[in-house]
Amino acid sequence: MRRTSREPPGLDFDDWYRREFPRVRQAMTMVTGDPGVGEEAAAEAFALAVVHWGRVSRMDSPGGWVYATALNQVRRGWRRAALEQRHRDRSVEALVAPPEPPDTALWRAVAGLSPRARTAVALRYVADMSEDEVAAAMNVSRGTVATTLSRARKSLAQVLEPAMNGEF
Repeated sequence: MRRTSREPPGLDFDDWYRREFPRVRQAMTMVTGDPGVGEEAAAEAFALAVVHWGRVSRMDSPGGWVYATALNQVRRGWRRAALEQRHRDRSVEALVAPPEPPDTALWRAVAGLSPRARTAVALRYVADMSEDEVAAAMNVSRGTVATTLSRARKSLAQVLEPAMNGEF
């Protein structure tokens, strides 16, 4: 970060703020698409700048520092919003969708699988985990999970096909 002619040694915070804040706010508004969020990110970055002004003012580019800090504020907000949305979605699902009673033929068929196959089926299809996540949870390779699930599906199809035709 090289010092520019706009940022002389002994930079005064108030002058620097008046010059830089509108541009940082506008840039963050463009990044976020939301003027309120853009202004908040810029304000947070300048609040940190004033707290650390002794160090920031001696940097080669205090402007570069404040832009990077504002972008970090934006990213932090995005991560927080995504996390809150995931929690809201889970809460709504838990309130809205009570568990349905299991299909008796299906669960009898699943109960007939080996413990490893039952675990893999439950994690993959009930817990909606990816094969990689199932592998990590079961402490086995992804290939083992794929083979186990393939065999379990074949076994379930053999048991459930007659049930679907009324023979069970």
